[in-house]
Amino acid sequence: MALLSDVHGNLPAFEAVLEDISEAGVDARWCLGDLVGYGAQPDECVALAAEVCELCLTGNHDLVVLGRIDVNTFSPAAAEAATWTRENINDDSIAYLAALPSEDLDHEIGLYHASPRDPVWEYVLSAVQAEAGMDAMTGRVGAVGHSHVALWFRRSGEGELVSGDTAPDGTELDLSEGDWIVNPGGVGQPRDGDPRAAWLLLELDSWRATWRRVEYPVEEAARAIEAAGLPVMLAERLYVGQ
Repeated sequence: MALLSDVHGNLPAFEAVLEDISEAGVDARWCLGDLVGYGAQPDECVALAAEVCELCLTGNHDLVVLGRIDVNTFSPAAAEAATWTRENINDDSIAYLAALPSEDLDHEIGLYHASPRDPVWEYVLSAVQAEAGMDAMTGRVGAVGHSHVALWFRRSGEGELVSGDTAPDGTELDLSEGDWIVNPGGVGQPRDGDPRAAWLLLELDSWRATWRRVEYPVEEAARAIEAAGLPVMLAERLYVGQ
């Protein structure tokens, strides 16, 4: 099964990840939300997710486009991108996003856009946040997005300290014991210093997790952002993964 998150209107990155998933022989794709926001191809990304993803969540950038979150809670660049997306997204995309939840607890792992405590807003970037999230989870393993950082956290047993780290390309971990929170990283706007699109291969029969990165034509996504009149920094950050 493939876990992916934070596409953010970046169609070239999304297509590259889906091609890599297909080449890996994975037959299920679960998306943890934020299909839109920042990038300039929201409709194309939503349509592709609707076509190929067996499961998809909604994130805070999706929700602000739907009018369920106040755009003033966003940073200036994010708010400008959200407003542009609201003005340009089509009705089919809105209908698809409006039907999505921000968490899913009906599978072998808990799925959350942001965190088990707050599926919309909380960033899980520290052991303290991860431990609180583990306490809130109904299962042993949870997957989150939102931060755009590929990482993992583990608690080996009751009362044990939580350990964790970032997950560079090729990181492989056995999740068969203990409590875990994993983040596949960002497809469309990575923020861990690696500009390549990220996804996570999770083999549920063996509980083996493998983090993967994929090259994609960054300049295509950047040019689309610039052509749309969106903030230039949203294009520039794609080249550096920040």
